[in-house]
Parts: sequence; C-alpha cells; structure tokens
Amino acid sequence: MQNEHIVKDGVFIPQTGIEYPEKPDQRMVPLKKVRDVKVDENYPYLMKSFTEKFYHFLVYLGIFVIVFPLQKIRYGLKIEGRKNITRNKKLLKNGAITVCNHVYRWDYLAVLQAARFRHMWFPTFADNMNGTDMRLIRSAGGIPIPESGFSAIKKFNESFDTLHARKKWIHIFPETCRWQWYQPIRPFKTGAFSMAYRYDLPVIPMVLKYRPVTGWRKLFKMDHPLVTICVGEPIVPNLENSRKAESARICKEAHEKMCEMAGIEQNGWDPILEEKPVSAEKGA
Repeated sequence: MQNEHIVKDGVFIPQTGIEYPEKPDQRMVPLKKVRDVKVDENYPYLMKSFTEKFYHFLVYLGIFVIVFPLQKIRYGLKIEGRKNITRNKKLLKNGAITVCNHVYRWDYLAVLQAARFRHMWFPTFADNMNGTDMRLIRSAGGIPIPESGFSAIKKFNESFDTLHARKKWIHIFPETCRWQWYQPIRPFKTGAFSMAYRYDLPVIPMVLKYRPVTGWRKLFKMDHPLVTICVGEPIVPNLENSRKAESARICKEAHEKMCEMAGIEQNGWDPILEEKPVSAEKGA
C-alpha cells in the first residue's frame, strides 16, 4: 500500500473483515487440484472439437438465460455507462479488450452483461486447468498462460492472434487475481495493454463498485454488498509511440478512469505493478 486511500462522500466500502495479502498480485483463493494437465506447446489453447464447441455453446446459453437474471437477483447488478459501447460501434468493429477489477466470483459474468451479451476470451492461470472449475473456465473462454517455455508462449500468443483475426473480444483482469470485495484498485500488470497495442484494439475500462444491501435482501441477511459495474470510454492506442511507452500510458489511463468511476479520489496503490521482464502478452 503506497498511499492513503480516500474516496468521495457517499462511496460505500464493504466491511469484510478479510485480511488481504501485502502483495497486490498474491492469490487468495486456494486451488483444489483434481487433475494434472500440462500447459505446454502441445496444449490445445483454442477449442477445436465438436464436443468442446457444443459445451461452449451450452455454457453461454446458460449464462445468458439463467445466470444473468440470477446476477440481478443475487447481487442487484446495475450497469452504468453502457452507452460508451453502443455509441462506439464503428471504433469497436474489429473487437476490443475489456479490463476490470477482480473482486467476486461472478465478476466476469458482470463484464459479459455490461458488454451486451458478447462471447469473450480471456487469459487465465495455467493451474486453473487442473482445478474443479477447469471445464467451466475453458468453456467460458479461458486460455491458460504457460508458465515457461518459448514454444508454449508462442502457441498461447498465436491463439490470441487467431481470435483477433476473427474480431473477437478479449477480457483481461489486469490485477491478475481475485480479492473478494476489495475496494481500492490494485496495480495493473501491463500485459493487457501491450496486447491492445499489438492488435491496435481499443481498451474499454470497466469497474465494479458496491452498494449497501437494502430492501427485501436485508431479510436474508446477505453477507455481501450489491454491485454496480461502470463502463468507461474506450482508450485507443497510439501506434506512433513505442510499445513499451504506450502500454504504460494506456495502463495508467485505464487505472485512473476506473478509480474515477469508482469514486476514488486517491487510490491506495500505484497504477502499475513493477514486475520482472517477461513476454508482454504473458504478463496479462
């Protein structure tokens, strides 16, 4: 934590009682390993079989038809700023990269709902392919990030090259891991923004903020806040700048916009997470 965290009057901060880690990219949710899948150059990063594609269809059908209404009932989801997508259709015709803070189990579904029911693909930790949610993560669009190996990283990058060629949307949580109901915006890794530069795609910043439980939900003594997702104006890469400089600029601008939409006047963390040099896309 670098700075005092200051929010505007009326901004709700959940009192979770959770002790958060000191490192902003340290995972809090332990993985229960149930299989041993090796994510290397031989891993099928994109779905190719009929069975996988059909399951992908069923998962998204369930998300659109069942989970979206449940999201509104359970979390009272509200969406602000969706006009920033609808009025920029021409800008977004070749796809986009969405970024959001990572704060509860259904947050990716909130992003899908805010993005007007689009299918998306997203990088995920390699070890998630060995956990109990492996099939759901993969069918929802998860593509595991190889932990090492030039050939494996090349195959990972090629999978997103293919998706970009198909004009698909990509989602990245630049905080990397989930901290349940956390209010400050943690530092971002720059991989998402390097990918935006590589593909010349606009970045759409989204932020999840909280509301206190009210009305009938109080009768059920819910132990979580209600949720609002805000959609910001797209940020367009300037390809005349260097990739490193432009990735840092977009990263800082997205972080600042998300803090502003969340009602944060002074965020507790710096915008960029200092990290060891790695492949630009691998840092996402």
